[in-house]
Amino acid sequence: MRAVGFLNSLPIEEAESLFDVELPDPKPEVNDLLVEIEAVSVNPADAKRRIRTAVDTPHETPFILGYDAVGIVVECGANVTGFKPGDRVWYAGDANRPGSYASLQCVDHRIAAHAPKNVSPEAAASLPLVSLTAWEILFERLQVPQGETPFSLLIIGGAGGVGSITAQIARKLTNATVIATASRPETAKWCRQMGAHHVVNHRDLVKDMKQAGLHQADYIVQYADTAQHWDAMCELIAPQGRIGTIVETSEKLDISALQGKSAALMWELMFTRSLFGTPDMYKQGHILAHMARMVDDGTIATTETKVLHGLSSDTLKEAHQIIEGAAMIGKLVIKY
Repeated sequence: MRAVGFLNSLPIEEAESLFDVELPDPKPEVNDLLVEIEAVSVNPADAKRRIRTAVDTPHETPFILGYDAVGIVVECGANVTGFKPGDRVWYAGDANRPGSYASLQCVDHRIAAHAPKNVSPEAAASLPLVSLTAWEILFERLQVPQGETPFSLLIIGGAGGVGSITAQIARKLTNATVIATASRPETAKWCRQMGAHHVVNHRDLVKDMKQAGLHQADYIVQYADTAQHWDAMCELIAPQGRIGTIVETSEKLDISALQGKSAALMWELMFTRSLFGTPDMYKQGHILAHMARMVDDGTIATTETKVLHGLSSDTLKEAHQIIEGAAMIGKLVIKY
């Protein structure tokens, strides 16, 4: 199979930061789908792993990145149910296994689902990882109420891939007042398009919230720099509120600042279930199936804003340069 990999953690401008390679076709294990990939999405997690995983010691064999994927099932493992060759599927993958920068990939069927039928593969590829992250942080980590119970939700990093889908899910499945952060006119416009009732500037978050008459939030999701916004989040979280973040930090956080409000800090990593083989791995397949139905009925809009073409190191280098620029609105996808 054709693939794009790397051995050393190098700046993306370096010739060997990503390179084309041919590898043996993968063989599906008993729970696997073997998928011929049609389209992928490139995420900040891709660039982080390329930059961090081989700084001192090179990988022994080409490391294949890539998580989001949409493709056609070629073969099913012996224990697979609910799928057959020829099905179009989507998934966000498993950080323990070779990724989707390849023409073929094996994925556990429990973390995959049938892809939406009413959008293109490249449009669908914009959603799996961010949908799983948004769903898990809202309904499993923070346990926001579904239905008619009103609450306020502050999304820090509202114009990015996860922020975009979090706003949509919150607007469609809950009675949230959605507040998103953005610092540029184009990102503010995008946040409103995704469903935000209010947009505030994260550069002086407390001040901008108060100027907008928004003095606190029942829930806060943090998709930018946790340490940079920690003091603001502690001030803005409501008593007995909950903060959820996906962004790791090497800085020490004063978690005692949450004590007086009996507030909680929750971590979300979409890969936790597959990394540890948790008994509820299958829930990711269920979430993706639910999201596919909402895409097909028009409840949720796909969030691709830039499409590149071709499975090649040149295309993926361009994608990584864009992602590392940290100015992306929505999602960047590649059609193979």
